[in-house]
Amino acid sequence: TQNPIFLGRTKGVGVIPIELAKAAGVSGPTIRGSNYEWDIRKVEPYSVYPKFDFKIPTGKNGDVWDRYMVRIEEFRQSCNIIEQAINGLPEGDSVKAKLPAVFKPPKGEVFSRIEAPRGEMGYYVVSTGDKKPYRVKIRTASFGNLQVLAPITIGWKIADLVAIFGSLDVVLPEVDR
Repeated sequence: TQNPIFLGRTKGVGVIPIELAKAAGVSGPTIRGSNYEWDIRKVEPYSVYPKFDFKIPTGKNGDVWDRYMVRIEEFRQSCNIIEQAINGLPEGDSVKAKLPAVFKPPKGEVFSRIEAPRGEMGYYVVSTGDKKPYRVKIRTASFGNLQVLAPITIGWKIADLVAIFGSLDVVLPEVDR
């Protein structure tokens, strides 16, 4: 990562100011690259995450370099979480549970979100009490992350767009949700 060409193509390139990131709904490693310590696993702990000790990596300048380095550190933190999970497994037989093939959710609505690899993923489900939900709305990180592409590319060369776009970690089919 100390390659001068790589540094020249990433440091100071495609900076996302934190105000823009928040306004656009950016999340995950992309917003953390702009020095914003926000991770749903820590901010609104769910599942087994409160049992694990891990850091939320952040960048300083919000550029392509910082987003890259945040992702590298997230690999390390993921390995740390996995190691803690393995060490916390109980001895003996595996846990087996039978779940119904089809279940009827109760009437009502719910919103839940998790920290996915690209950022926040939210599910909004409305049920009338039938086997199938009345409405399901999914929001992925790619939608918010894509919103900053136009403003952060102004003034850069076309050759820089590849690194800028890649650092946003957008999956285009996720955007149309």
